[in-house]
Amino acid sequence: MSLALVASRALVGLNAPEVRVEVHLANGLPAFNLVGMPETAVRESRDRVRSALLTAGFEFPARRITVNLSPADLPKEGGRYDLPIALGILVASKQLAQSCLNGREFIGELALNGELRQVKGVLPTALATAKANNFLVLPAENLAEASLVSSLKMGGASHLLDVAAALRGQAAFAEPTEISELAASPSFTDLLEVKGQQAAKRALMLAAAGQHNLLFCGPPGSGKTLLARCLPGLLPEPTEEEALEVAAIQSIVSGFDITHWRQRPFRSPHHTSSAVALVGGGSNPLPGEISLAHRGILFLDELPEFGRQVLEVLREPLEAGVIHLARSKRKTTYPAAFLLIAAMNPCPCGHLGDPRKSCTCAPGLINRYQSRLSGPLLDRIDLHLEVPALPADCLWQPAEGDSSAVVRNRVMEARQRQLHRAGKPNSQLSPAELERYAPLGKEQQQLLTRAMNKIHLSARAAHRIIKVALTLADLDTKPRIASKHLLEALSYRKLPWSD
Repeated sequence: MSLALVASRALVGLNAPEVRVEVHLANGLPAFNLVGMPETAVRESRDRVRSALLTAGFEFPARRITVNLSPADLPKEGGRYDLPIALGILVASKQLAQSCLNGREFIGELALNGELRQVKGVLPTALATAKANNFLVLPAENLAEASLVSSLKMGGASHLLDVAAALRGQAAFAEPTEISELAASPSFTDLLEVKGQQAAKRALMLAAAGQHNLLFCGPPGSGKTLLARCLPGLLPEPTEEEALEVAAIQSIVSGFDITHWRQRPFRSPHHTSSAVALVGGGSNPLPGEISLAHRGILFLDELPEFGRQVLEVLREPLEAGVIHLARSKRKTTYPAAFLLIAAMNPCPCGHLGDPRKSCTCAPGLINRYQSRLSGPLLDRIDLHLEVPALPADCLWQPAEGDSSAVVRNRVMEARQRQLHRAGKPNSQLSPAELERYAPLGKEQQQLLTRAMNKIHLSARAAHRIIKVALTLADLDTKPRIASKHLLEALSYRKLPWSD
């Protein structure tokens, strides 16, 4: 009897728990049994491993092979266990020594000719392996992604023969390329490309400075989508910790593109997207659009065209910054701290209140269209702004206002004040922190009270108004909220059709 132990990692949400691949060879009729809750792709590894070993010139033992993926109650998915299973068979059949696997962990999918193919979810695996202070062996195509974890000891290989040679000390593992040589410079739409709409540009600066959710409402062609696409160029560059969070989420969905390193995501799902596509889910819950937009922007164009149920699932993540997915057998939590920017028309035809063209929609149709946005959802959007139609001659006028680079500098200065004061953007302040960092004077309290009574604002809306006013004070480099800041913040709380 022969037994081999190989260390690997599973993928459960953003976690990568350790998996021990145990390979046992026994006398008897040739068989290959795989146990330990393997799913379809893992069960199929028997054929991939057999072909890879034979085509690479290794001996495939004609004995009773039992492979156990421990712990047995942890579901196993994907082709990441091909390499550790193959190495376990080589060790159990005395073609490799068990000692060469000590202190090392292995992941990788095998082609039938023995080549190593990239797998998803490498970044969570790399983080867990680095924490365990082990050496990670993985496909060469995944090296760049794993190299984002600076403390990780790792080596890559393109073929099973390369792995065996490196383990025997006959060759060296491949090393990653420097991240700086792979990352690409981001390209953004500049604010100067937007003609007119100075109020909307100021709202964009305010949203970027304090991480405030924003809703644009206006007729077709007024520039709402173009304005939204300017927002990524105004946001500060993410910290390394934030960038790793973004990369880890993308890694488990489709693999992280290293050229997007240190870039904030910009997700723009179509309005036909389902609730599951937006928040995530499935039998093995995967992240949805709100998690893929973590630390970045979620842009919802044609907001009322999304299903009412789809929009309502945004309410908890907008408040908490995380999404809890519970299924019959699994529960997973994904981060979802995104900046929401949405755009909509005031009515189905889009011309309600447009002086250039009269609206053709029946009153009942307009009411149904606008009522698709519930009060609780609108409460969680800090800035509501009308984007009017542009006069025709505006298109031929020279660009006005500041460029994105100039505005971004102002945003970064305001964000630094917020981080120095509370360690977080203003939008994330709790009510207790608001009382501590943004106390209102008697005049401001009376002003806000009158506004709450007149336009029927909730306590949540009042808190969000104070947060916006605090961001306006930060942009003005003022230590306290003045009445003018509160008045401007209040001006962003009424939709064009509201009373």
